[in-house]
Amino acid sequence: MKWGAIVLAAGQGRRMHSRVAKQFLLLNGRPVIYYALKAFEESQAESVVLVTGEEEIPYCREEIVEKYGFKKVKAVVAGGAERYHSVRNGLREFQKTFSKDDIVLIHDGARPLLNSAIIERTLAAASQYHACTAAMPVKDTIKVADEEAFAETTLDRSRLWQIQTPQAFSCGLILSAYEKLFADPELQKGITDDAMVVESMTGERVKLVEGSYENLKVTTPEDMVIAECLLKEREKNQTIRF
Repeated sequence: MKWGAIVLAAGQGRRMHSRVAKQFLLLNGRPVIYYALKAFEESQAESVVLVTGEEEIPYCREEIVEKYGFKKVKAVVAGGAERYHSVRNGLREFQKTFSKDDIVLIHDGARPLLNSAIIERTLAAASQYHACTAAMPVKDTIKVADEEAFAETTLDRSRLWQIQTPQAFSCGLILSAYEKLFADPELQKGITDDAMVVESMTGERVKLVEGSYENLKVTTPEDMVIAECLLKEREKNQTIRF
């Protein structure tokens, strides 16, 4: 069995209120996307497919892949209008060199605090269960609101998990799920992640695997501040260790 990764960097990041897409904003002097690619570059991944906006492909090749020497990024491909379009395009490239029994990890490029431990846990779970996602138990009480924004129901926090990436699957399973998803546009409504695609299209159960509360998705300006602090702390600890 071999494995590789698809890293998604095609989002617009409107909540960041920036002219620059969030995955290309500088974080500790490097683009946000750099950190996810670095994590996979230093792993045992066979190869990485980077999915970005069509107009950003030259920039990603020259200013990220070549500039930082990411040898495992074997292809940079254009994304689509929605996340699931981008994943499908990445899978099409991925299946050129991987078999149905191999493992694919799908990761949001806007999660810069990915580490080797999370990669190893999701890879191990995917090998055993064929479908898994990094996740963490929620910390806060979650309420369901009615149409007028009054609290309607309080959910049982002990059973709620905040979903992260990477999400990992056997190639045959995720490819089959996406084939079914694109067979009928009606099935695409409300799709927010790849675990949901597998659940709804195949009925396969998705194992929840420990991620990290640090594995945040950079979405707002406040997230950039938090990510910068966490990265600096990580770099300081590595310096002390070695």
